[in-house]
Amino acid sequence: MLTVLRAFTLIFGFVGGAAFAANTAEENALVYVLKQIVNLEHEGTIWAALAKSNYRNMNLDEREILSQDELWRAEIGTSDPELIGLISATAASAYLRTVVAESEGRITEIIVMDATGSNAAISNVTTDYWQGDEAKFLETFPKGAWAIHQGEIEFDESANTYQRQISATLVDPIMRTPVGAVTFGVDAAAFP
Repeated sequence: MLTVLRAFTLIFGFVGGAAFAANTAEENALVYVLKQIVNLEHEGTIWAALAKSNYRNMNLDEREILSQDELWRAEIGTSDPELIGLISATAASAYLRTVVAESEGRITEIIVMDATGSNAAISNVTTDYWQGDEAKFLETFPKGAWAIHQGEIEFDESANTYQRQISATLVDPIMRTPVGAVTFGVDAAAFP
């Protein structure tokens, strides 16, 4: 399990004043994603999308969220998807698509989830709307600030590639409270 100290050591490259570098593919991918998260945390459209999504979903119970998840799944591949369009047409989702495009293939997808685990912004259409029952959410947001989770390398249908998902809790920079989570899907072959 990755500790917070180890994560910061990897991203900033030092421990106790001594130089330190990532030395495994897993660590290389983690360092890359942690740097991306730092950039993402300075993007106002992400915070706006999270605020809007949290407000929209804060009073929904699990049954209502699962109903939205079913709607999302039914909309995949249709010509005029209402719920998918609501999320994918935001400025935050456009920003995530730019980050993926500029990653030169290292990032396959980015999902920003609200406090319920529902999609708040997406780089590509996901296979489901609710991530709240998956490790990318369960191992981050409910565990509070600084939580990081690295999944195993798996084939991802929505990204159509073998990838590792690296996730972290997103903490509101003003209120200093967790407001959601983010998952970066990274191409497993891009980090030797």
